[in-house]
Amino acid sequence: MRINKYMIQKGLMCLKEYGIKELYIRATEKLRSQRIPYDKWYQKRKLKRAEWKAQRADSATWENRPIVSICVPLYNTPEKYLFEMIDSVINQTYTNWQLCLADGSPEGGLGEALKAHYPSEERITYLHLEKNRGIAGNTNEAFALAEGTWIGLLDHDDILAPEALYESLAATGVNEAIAGVVKHRKHTGVIEAVYSDEDKITEDLKEHFDPHFKPDYNIDLLCTNNYITHFFLVKREIVERVGGFRSRYDGAQDFDFIFRCTDAAKGVAHVPRVLYHWRTSAGSTAENPSSKMYAYEAGKLAIEDHLKAKGIKGEVSYTKNLGFYRVKYEVEKQDLISILIPNKDQVKLLQNCLASIEKSTYQNYEIIIVENNSKQAETFTYYETLTGQTYRKDEKLEGTLSNGNRIRVVTWEGDFNYAAINNFGASYANGEYLLLLNNDIEILTEDWMEEMLGHCQREDVAAVGCKLLYPDGTIQHAGVGIGLGGIANSMFVGMDSKFHGYMHRANLQMDYSAVTAACMMVKRAIYDKVGGFTEELAVAYNDVDLCLKMGQLGYHIVYTPYACAYHYESKTRGKEDSPEKQARLKRESDYMLQKWSEIFEYGDPYYNPNFSKKRMDYTLDRP
Repeated sequence: MRINKYMIQKGLMCLKEYGIKELYIRATEKLRSQRIPYDKWYQKRKLKRAEWKAQRADSATWENRPIVSICVPLYNTPEKYLFEMIDSVINQTYTNWQLCLADGSPEGGLGEALKAHYPSEERITYLHLEKNRGIAGNTNEAFALAEGTWIGLLDHDDILAPEALYESLAATGVNEAIAGVVKHRKHTGVIEAVYSDEDKITEDLKEHFDPHFKPDYNIDLLCTNNYITHFFLVKREIVERVGGFRSRYDGAQDFDFIFRCTDAAKGVAHVPRVLYHWRTSAGSTAENPSSKMYAYEAGKLAIEDHLKAKGIKGEVSYTKNLGFYRVKYEVEKQDLISILIPNKDQVKLLQNCLASIEKSTYQNYEIIIVENNSKQAETFTYYETLTGQTYRKDEKLEGTLSNGNRIRVVTWEGDFNYAAINNFGASYANGEYLLLLNNDIEILTEDWMEEMLGHCQREDVAAVGCKLLYPDGTIQHAGVGIGLGGIANSMFVGMDSKFHGYMHRANLQMDYSAVTAACMMVKRAIYDKVGGFTEELAVAYNDVDLCLKMGQLGYHIVYTPYACAYHYESKTRGKEDSPEKQARLKRESDYMLQKWSEIFEYGDPYYNPNFSKKRMDYTLDRP
């Protein structure tokens, strides 16, 4: 990876703000994430001249060719930057656009320079304002000039990739043949907002770096930071309905605007392609981030107001990474949580698990241990100790924990089938929420149940997973990606937990297609609605299948790093190393490939297709 002036200045800023240890962590992560040099990767992937000609010819034949009004606020913009920005719009493969420039520069502004440089370009609409109204006010003036069906946002010194409008409109379905290629991105029904991936570019436009490859619309990630940013395209009628930029959010005015637009839109599409280049300058990053606290405060306000508008109670706070936030959702009702723990022997693991649960600050729970073919006498002695009753297979044992919560032991006499065992355990549960838990889990955060329940009580959430660590402090689970390493895999496996992951995602609340049932809270009503676990999946992928079933109904599956535990993985059941286990694994893999063929064909909507499927750390795929 080539080091440029921007990166050096950013490193110095990090050193000043966070110290040498954090600088080392971030620099190490950056180097690891750039195993494939991004600029070279981009040069191979960018639109070629033949593709440019083909797109321009194709878009000219579209039956529906809406006007796209690209709105740009100007203020003392250097002419070089201005003309490079405008040239990137003129170079679009889709030609039915309008460029709306609202200039708050003093005196004559940039009007004369535009007339001289683009004397015959009728698609440029320019207005010199009587006074500078700031980014929010100037952008609103640009909105007022817009005549198009769609409105796009562009900063005055940034660059649009030549295919930006073509690809964005294709994702809306204006041309069904093209829209089909992004079918996997959940772009069905009416699309009223679109965003793309982006990168940064040096001042001289010679080098691309620091790419931001994004998931499809991910409301929980959006509530942690404005990951959407550029390029953003939205239906004009949505803008008219929600209003333009609001100056009280100066510094994060686009964050507030994006929240209101995506909340109002019937559908939001994502183009997994770099369509926007954000120009950087070394000087702009040299200052202390805390000097821009007004912008971070505005971002916090944008999230808070979004939650209020949705009727959701939550407390927004800063993380140590400025510009990234945490939402602690309020537990509105002390609902009963039924904790289901399948168990076969391994008394010490079970004792450790139960002892960690008893430290929980949330108190309204019951524990149901599902006994399955234990052989050791000490296991049954321990059950009797827990419940104060003599163990009998045909009876369920009931007792009370030291904190007053109920504990029961019920017996599953069949062969090991994780799905069936949990469904059996759920039949004894009295709680409104099920907390699926392996016996080899040790809880590390005492408020883990409040953290998970706060998410799970939201109407749009079906299940919540937590951050799991191996005993050596490396990550075992931080969400699950579909199609990674085969059928599915946990994210950031093996990464040191002190690292943040790509764009801090190991430490951010966000939506995934699935989370592991080694520690998963799920709404009982939705669990029942989808028929619980699929029992054909006796061992592998049953939790992935459960999450996909609930996601298919439109519910979110949330990962939160603020509930954390050790996972002593596979201590109870062992490895998949016998011919019988391998044959069973193949059957279960084939089941998943057939049942969920569409997501395997088109890709996990929460995992950008530009990333490798062979690694679980958001490494770039090879061209």
